[in-house]
Amino acid sequence: MFFGNSQPESGDNKWRRQLDKFVKANQQELAALFWGLWLANGDTQGTVGIDLQPTPHFVYCPKEQIEKLNIRVENRLQEILGIVENHQPEVEVVMIGIGKGEIKLIQFAPEPAPPICFEEVGKDVDGLLDVLEERMREEIVF
Repeated sequence: MFFGNSQPESGDNKWRRQLDKFVKANQQELAALFWGLWLANGDTQGTVGIDLQPTPHFVYCPKEQIEKLNIRVENRLQEILGIVENHQPEVEVVMIGIGKGEIKLIQFAPEPAPPICFEEVGKDVDGLLDVLEERMREEIVF
């Protein structure tokens, strides 16, 4: 008996897997970026997002837009809204991955915490954006 999936991986799952792999490999830098953006804007711009199209880049996802999307999808994003609303930025990173007409919650508690990651990485927000977006373009293939 075989328990593995013998079907080829669909494109829908491929971007999610690649994004998960990218996040895991770049946790400290993502936490540093998250904290740097939090220091600059708090949550006034919305939640940090990773938009994979046309090429991977960072965006802000305003809360109002997430709420409108939640209404259009019959409240299936209620859990994501709750996590976004109640996250603790000094302890955990919360971002939204956007790809192929779908979204994916990115949430992790890095060690060390985001403020310490920001100090240790030693780059400003613009430098982190440049480095991480370049890595995404190399590692996430749409």
